[in-house]
Amino acid sequence: MTPPTVSVVVVSRDRPAALTWCLKGLSQLQYASFEIVVIADPPGCAAAQASSFAEQIKLVEFDRPNISEARNLGISHAAGEIVAFIDDDAVPEPSWLHQLVNPVIRPEVAAMGGFVRGRNGISWQWQARTVDELGVAEAVDVSAHRATVLAPKGQRAIKTEGTNMAVRRDVLVALEGFDPGFAFYLDETDLNLRLKRAGHATALVPMAEVHHGFAASPRRRADRVPRDLFDIGSSWAVFQRKYVQEAERRDHWRNLREHERKRILDHMVSGRLLPRDVRYLMGRLDQGYSQGLMRQRGGAHVSRSPVSAFKPFPAQKRVSVVLAGRIWQRRALRAEAAERVRNGEIVTLFLFSPTTRYHHVRFDPEGYWEQRGGLFGRSVREAPLFRMFTFYERVAAETRRIGKQRLID
Repeated sequence: MTPPTVSVVVVSRDRPAALTWCLKGLSQLQYASFEIVVIADPPGCAAAQASSFAEQIKLVEFDRPNISEARNLGISHAAGEIVAFIDDDAVPEPSWLHQLVNPVIRPEVAAMGGFVRGRNGISWQWQARTVDELGVAEAVDVSAHRATVLAPKGQRAIKTEGTNMAVRRDVLVALEGFDPGFAFYLDETDLNLRLKRAGHATALVPMAEVHHGFAASPRRRADRVPRDLFDIGSSWAVFQRKYVQEAERRDHWRNLREHERKRILDHMVSGRLLPRDVRYLMGRLDQGYSQGLMRQRGGAHVSRSPVSAFKPFPAQKRVSVVLAGRIWQRRALRAEAAERVRNGEIVTLFLFSPTTRYHHVRFDPEGYWEQRGGLFGRSVREAPLFRMFTFYERVAAETRRIGKQRLID
């Protein structure tokens, strides 16, 4: 069976450097037929135009702070059978698209969601979850190595994350895309609930991995401390009007507000916020909630037929290779890794020190994957704090751990 065509939609605002990093990762995807659709503000467009990918992507300028509107614009320009979404501060593993969309061969599958690793490249940020019509998410057990197809049951929908999900384009059109009432936050949760109400199944695909950096934005700092809670408050108000019984909304909001208050008080106790910041953030949360009570719901504009023809990204068939050495060899090994990326290879660089330090993984702006840590330290958070390895045993173990995602033979 011929793999479906895929449009990868990236929405970018206020983060041109992150967008360039994301595009570098997308350029290494090993998939037969995909296009990249970038919806960006003027600085993001300038960064994309200055990159080596300028002529290979669909680039659309959009300068309003509304992620749902931006994604709908991306859907309108998407000409693939499947529309995949990734954030501008995220980068996919080379096998991401292949893993993510493979379950669509089953006709009942309308949506697919992968797993998301956090900033250290090891810990899970999001895995398999369901969500109910109060917005409460719960973990769900699925296979760690293969896709699990889940049909909606009762009040719970299958949760996907906006930075690692894909949906059939015809289903997105039928559901009128994302609700612009959710300018930021709960936008994909709303879509998940509408998929559930329409009876569509969702596949959760653990091996479809994305690394999400949580880059700084006007809403949060790089350390994830909030700067503004207005959009969170307004989105909860819109969500309540769509899904929560009117008699339950007051208590529902009280609980949500207390959760946010506790979160920012924890930041204050840890020294990351001042008392005046707490007062400001709670005030902005309340202002957003009040505004959301009056905000228009629905009204999405998604073109039934793509605005433009499919623009296949000229993906290069790459061989995945491993480089490894001691941490004191990093300068020479990094230079070699960058050179081999320029020569068209997918490169994984292991740098080990004779310690028990935890491992960290990052996608370097030069285009190679670097994993650093102690030769005896753990790269899986459930592993022992110390485990004896020889250097070559450790290289082999880590290669096996990430081999399928990184397409290492």
